[in-house]
Amino acid sequence: MPRLCRLLLLLLLTLSLSWSLPPSTRATPSTPWGADYFPNIPLLTQDGQQVRFFDDLIKDKVVAINFIFTGCGDSCPVETARLRQVQKLLGERVGQDIFIYSISIDPYNDTPATLKRYAEKFAIGPGWTLLTGEAADIEQLRRSLGLYIEGLENGRSKDHNLSLIIGNQATGRWMKASPFESPYILADRLANSLHNWKTASAQRLDYTQAPDIRPPSAGEQLFRTRCSSCHTLGEAEPGATRGIGPDLLGVTRQREEQWLKRWLMEPDRMLAEKDPLAMLLYAQYNQLAMPNMRLGETEVTALIGYLEEETQRRQVPSTQR
Repeated sequence: MPRLCRLLLLLLLTLSLSWSLPPSTRATPSTPWGADYFPNIPLLTQDGQQVRFFDDLIKDKVVAINFIFTGCGDSCPVETARLRQVQKLLGERVGQDIFIYSISIDPYNDTPATLKRYAEKFAIGPGWTLLTGEAADIEQLRRSLGLYIEGLENGRSKDHNLSLIIGNQATGRWMKASPFESPYILADRLANSLHNWKTASAQRLDYTQAPDIRPPSAGEQLFRTRCSSCHTLGEAEPGATRGIGPDLLGVTRQREEQWLKRWLMEPDRMLAEKDPLAMLLYAQYNQLAMPNMRLGETEVTALIGYLEEETQRRQVPSTQR
């Protein structure tokens, strides 16, 4: 056989062998969102178990990640309560194909035992892990996830970026989300978009079938973005999950207006002063302090007006509340 023919035959044999290799032995292209990008830092769970960020928490998983500290009196409780709504909407999928992680930015105070008590207060279920670790490691992680704000911590060590980051590590699809976003939208992204983002929808949509949308008032917007993560407005509302605070339908008829206005504006100060009603609510609702949402008088007036309008609309007599 001529030498040229033998070389061609050898080349064809080599190519056929390379194409028949099983997928696990083929070279795979590198991804910018793999082990080389994410710091594989050690962390401790609320149960005291040591885990690695990349290997144990996010590799090949769909996840939601935020940063909190248990001593926070304003934004963190609201963010945690909103994620709790998301967890309830997702049900048993959390811990199976969707995972939630809240990582402390105050590791000196947030020990595993402290995080465990925090999880119990909010009735956090399986599949949602609270974590702590070394301060330098957590800062490195926040930087890599794009959830670090330069300079803020030099002045006020407890300031932090309020955004969540959600993503699918296997596909490299990541996005930021606001903690004040609708829990239904966030749950849909975690349950569907991040899993099936390359699959075209088979549903045929028509603009003529779109429902009319009623523009919300300023008070309703405040309730939905600031209050609804902890409170319901009529527990029989379709699709509503039970809040971790009292239902607010009829509250304008139960409380004196001046007390209610002050409670909405400075609940932390009223608790510090041991206001009797404030302390009673604190005891009744699992010792979860009402966060200070930094509402001004105009916002409080709009919010109270909306609560009263909803009470009137549903015609709930004050004697029944």
